[in-house]
Amino acid sequence: MVVVGQVSLMEMVEQRLSKDGWPEYYDGKAGRYIGKQARKYQTWSISGYLVAELMIENPANLSLISLEEDKKIAKPRLTRSASF
Repeated sequence: MVVVGQVSLMEMVEQRLSKDGWPEYYDGKAGRYIGKQARKYQTWSISGYLVAELMIENPANLSLISLEEDKKIAKPRLTRSASF
């Protein structure tokens, strides 16, 4: 778990998203402002947060949402390279 001071990063994210109404996106150089045309209470904002929380809690959960092609990329076959 990522911790900043005594509060976990995910707790900070949850509080901010909840306070801001789960906006579609943030704007600005540092991402501090709710996007000018961002819609609120977006399903993908909420589901993205929940998936991130599940992945942090147990990285093995990645297999629940990954595709077969992703599994091949995640476990590349290591071979010795021929260097001259």
